[in-house]
Amino acid sequence: MRTTVGIVGGGPAGLLLGRLLDNAGIDNVVLERRDRAYVEQRQRAGILEQSTADTLRAAGAGARMDREGLVHHGIELRFARGSHRIDFPALTGGRGVLVYAQTEVVKDLIALRLAEGGPLLFDAQVDAVEGVAGESPVIRYRHQGAEQALHCSYVVGCDGFHGVARQAVPAEVSTHYERAYPYSWLGILADAPPVYDELIYAHSERGFALASVRSPTVSRLYLQVPNGTDPADWSDERIWDELDARFALEADPGWRLARGPVRSKAVLPMRSHVTEPMRYGRLFLAGDAAHIVPPTGAKGLNLAAADVTVLARALIEQQETGSSGLLDAYSDTCLRRVWRAEHFSYLMTTTLHADPAHSPFDTRLQLAQLARFASSPHAAAELADNYTGVPLPR
Repeated sequence: MRTTVGIVGGGPAGLLLGRLLDNAGIDNVVLERRDRAYVEQRQRAGILEQSTADTLRAAGAGARMDREGLVHHGIELRFARGSHRIDFPALTGGRGVLVYAQTEVVKDLIALRLAEGGPLLFDAQVDAVEGVAGESPVIRYRHQGAEQALHCSYVVGCDGFHGVARQAVPAEVSTHYERAYPYSWLGILADAPPVYDELIYAHSERGFALASVRSPTVSRLYLQVPNGTDPADWSDERIWDELDARFALEADPGWRLARGPVRSKAVLPMRSHVTEPMRYGRLFLAGDAAHIVPPTGAKGLNLAAADVTVLARALIEQQETGSSGLLDAYSDTCLRRVWRAEHFSYLMTTTLHADPAHSPFDTRLQLAQLARFASSPHAAAELADNYTGVPLPR
């Protein structure tokens, strides 16, 4: 089989890129190693920046998102047993975020792809990406029991940190930057109506907690836990009790979360990683294949969407004009936004979590930073600007 763009990975990055290329008349094939049911059930991010939502709308993939997504105009910071709201529109000139789970974005893009787009192959195990330093890359994969070869003009790796695509980049041409954090998140999905209008980020002496949403009847909640924690060690009652303790307010001692059955629980390690450059020959890396951020800043899905939006523009320019200018600038263009998001995610993570190595001095520094967000319009505007998403690079 032959195509212009071979896309390895059928998550949100690969599917969105395929949609953008389909709309521009550029043929492409998406290869996903998992089956459709698995892909549509992977629990991941749930916050869409303004630019991500706008991109989905422009791509014709925003109808259900606009019907069912929850528009949020701010977040609440809780610290020192008090609270402060960050008003996004007032601080950013009108921008907000949209709560719409990555699983739903993926379902929408898959449905559109199967109804209107090019090939999308599930259970397609990519074994190798070859020839990307030349002009005729080949993706070798197995599908329906047979070995196959996809000949491309370009290959895009959207298959994550452990995927095959990034392994095709020679070690000597890549630089890797990484930070591991000394704590993890225990995340739960619960059939419990949120009793809060916007996300709550809580700093406490017991550790970090986050109250998020998936729908008016489903809550997504997180607790900071030690690395290596086994979710089985945390009963549902223990989780709810600890969440209430970390969200406690001095001015409202009776404040409690609404409790309900816990559908799922899992532990998520926290780390940051960036691979430079994001291009090698005719291979382009996007999303988690190129960078990972801790989830505190809600940037993972949004960075992936930004990557493929930039790449789609570059491929369209090359197709329409023959110019490779945007393609040649792809890595540098994306990395400027990536490092901004990495810094913001690092700031949010280190400010809100209780590091086991922290001294009382370190904790006071955290509280000073949080107080700065609460008291300074300039600091609050910087937080809001980054949270809602800096403009897409051109």
